[in-house]
Amino acid sequence: MTDRNYHHGDLRNALITHGLALLEEEGLAGLSLRAIAARSGVSHAAPKNHFGQLRGLLTAMAAEGFRRHVAFMRAGLPPRAGRKTRLAAAMRGYVRFAQAHPHLFSLMFSSQLCDFEDGELQTAAAESYGVLREIAAGLDWDKADKPHAALRAETMLWSLVHGFAQLSIAGMFATGPDGQSPPALDIVDVMPAFSYRD
Repeated sequence: MTDRNYHHGDLRNALITHGLALLEEEGLAGLSLRAIAARSGVSHAAPKNHFGQLRGLLTAMAAEGFRRHVAFMRAGLPPRAGRKTRLAAAMRGYVRFAQAHPHLFSLMFSSQLCDFEDGELQTAAAESYGVLREIAAGLDWDKADKPHAALRAETMLWSLVHGFAQLSIAGMFATGPDGQSPPALDIVDVMPAFSYRD
């Protein structure tokens, strides 16, 4: 396929799609504009017309990652699910996404590789954080009456789930302190028993 086979606007999305596929296969070390262009069947200069340098394409890929992240956190919820059910589903979805797409997950949170001043990335990341904001709203815990209670709850849940996800994809749960294989636990197995005020 050559550059002219793409209709206007299609090449940008194709480069993102092929970049994500290459990321899954090769990891961050295998990414380059030349490699992604070759995967897309276009000249090595073509990506520069849409993204400038590699950082621009990686930023667009990270934005798509956050959109997919949102879908994972919202997946499988009954329309009228209770708040505790939504909390568990979102936390599990967060970890499941990281486990399914560890390289993309790492890219999404890399300020070294991505431009976090980019509007598209900011919007996509805000949508992802918005799910955490939803499940943190009204949480009844020992900091619920402290100043900036909502921010405290959001930060606590994010720290808990992101830390669990990072440790999981790093393989830190594969072997226990005694060298034996520990029982498989998911994020909900280690969360406190939260309740909601409303």
